[in-house]
Amino acid sequence: MDFGLVLQTDPPASRVISLMKRAERNGFRYGWTFDSAVLWQEPFVIYSQILANTSKLTVGPMVTNPGTRTWEVTASTFATLNDMFGNRTVCGIGRGDSAMRVAGRKPNTLARISEAMKVIRALGSGGEADLGDGTVIRFPWIKPGAELPVWMAAYGPKALKMTGEEADGFILQLSDLYLTEYMVKAVKDAAVAAGRDPSEVTICVAAPAYVTEDDSPEALAHARDQCRWFGGMVGNHVADLVAKYGEHSAAVPDELTDYIKARQGYDYSHHGRADNPDTEFVPDEIVDRFCVIGSADKHIEKLNALRELGVDQFAVYDMHDAQEATIDAYGTKVIPAVNG
Repeated sequence: MDFGLVLQTDPPASRVISLMKRAERNGFRYGWTFDSAVLWQEPFVIYSQILANTSKLTVGPMVTNPGTRTWEVTASTFATLNDMFGNRTVCGIGRGDSAMRVAGRKPNTLARISEAMKVIRALGSGGEADLGDGTVIRFPWIKPGAELPVWMAAYGPKALKMTGEEADGFILQLSDLYLTEYMVKAVKDAAVAAGRDPSEVTICVAAPAYVTEDDSPEALAHARDQCRWFGGMVGNHVADLVAKYGEHSAAVPDELTDYIKARQGYDYSHHGRADNPDTEFVPDEIVDRFCVIGSADKHIEKLNALRELGVDQFAVYDMHDAQEATIDAYGTKVIPAVNG
């Protein structure tokens, strides 16, 4: 199993770079960041420094979207980084929850994501692409061998189907075992139906991880409070699904939708932060299911279960009060145990 580190690009950028260097030293192979231009600093500028200060780490956004940059600019940015550092980027893409809403726009449609994925992948890999109005372009400076995989974030049935049909990877932002099995199956079934080899779709589960010294009630309570924000972030996407498909729908499992009944609203100024006051509605059970908390042994147990479900990478959301300690615990205890 591969491991990734996910950070927000809060200033100073030097700290983001330092944590990514620490992650590589501890056996992480991927470095991810949020991409929301209003809330955080521009990630692609920081990627250049992360790549320059590491030797093997693959970097990318979790996730960018097709609405805040033109597609040829996104592709050119990735391709430039790959030309400089040797095919060490991956394009994670989604609807653009915070990036679009904070700027007063609606998240992107699946149709727009589909079009963008094709254009960004083709241009970033040295091919040609139609920008949508009959204008066909190709980057003349890309060298042979350029590659740009595109991974799609998804929850709903149509998005899962499209991921299996079109994406190089699937990003699932929760680590609940039941929902992971359900959604991975949906993606792989869609890949098979589209005539693809389902093993070609890389499965990445991303969730907060907090390693405690023991499994005492006090330690677990603190870990839950540090990770409760995640249930609120996921709740934004779930609320969209409920609005589209209804509260109890065969298209979306109740295990995903039931917990947002007490949701009152959401302030994006606290998005992805441990002190988010808009996540009090998230019960302990959801934190335990969606995140990975507890002693190192508990992490190893859950990650082994995720690997059995077909998960290729676990990406650690490291937004809490134990960033360095979590990276180090994974490097010394969790990653060696999971990967034998």
